[in-house]
Amino acid sequence: MFILKASVFVFACFVGLLVLLGLGEFYRMALPKRPVVGNVASLSGMLVLPVLVSPELLLRFVSVPAGNGVLFALTLLFLAVAIFFLFSIRDIRQSAAEVALVWLGFAYVPLLLSHLVLLRALPDGVSWVFLMLLIVMSGDTAAYYVGSTLGRRKLYPVVSPNKSIEGALGGLCGSLAGTLIAKYTFLHQLTVADCVVTALAVGALGQVGDLFESLLKRSFGVKDSGVIIPGHGGILDRLDSILFAAPALYYYAYLVVVAR
Repeated sequence: MFILKASVFVFACFVGLLVLLGLGEFYRMALPKRPVVGNVASLSGMLVLPVLVSPELLLRFVSVPAGNGVLFALTLLFLAVAIFFLFSIRDIRQSAAEVALVWLGFAYVPLLLSHLVLLRALPDGVSWVFLMLLIVMSGDTAAYYVGSTLGRRKLYPVVSPNKSIEGALGGLCGSLAGTLIAKYTFLHQLTVADCVVTALAVGALGQVGDLFESLLKRSFGVKDSGVIIPGHGGILDRLDSILFAAPALYYYAYLVVVAR
């Protein structure tokens, strides 16, 4: 209901909150001994989101060459991070890794999640957001049931021991079913070819996003990204598929469907 009723601005504010919470979880995993750095970086990532989504907003406050708003903001952010770590050394052998982790957080959460706002801002943006959720959720559901009943061969055990090849293929079939439902109910401009391409590409990337977050958690030595959702982990545990799926669906919608 929120997606259906919220304006693009309100939806963007909601995504900004998700960025703040998601980055907070990421930095608590990645930089547990640097809580202040994590909090400041999370806030910075949320503030960068509007520039990523709408670079012209920056031009209202800072005079930079037209079209260079994102470049200016990222350059300023990089210099700020570099100078901060230069003069707040704790263990110089870890400094480069800490800087890299700060930037991984920026690329992972606000950069990828900004596409969710861009998707909502498209013509029929509400329908596109619903399509993305339908692809991800139907894929997750199908993967779980197919994997738990028919799964025999491990998909990628070093990263996610419980996932199977059969479950992944079932997930793609579920994503295709979700896309076809969207075509015949609320997104009629999709062709059957669109359904197949978006289901396979977005569904597959959603599964890769799930695996990537599992990789991060195993690397950081944690089970869940957070505890904000009782019984389900953290915000990143809920957004892992969407983070990879949203850019894929946005660029396909913008470059192929809307451009027709």
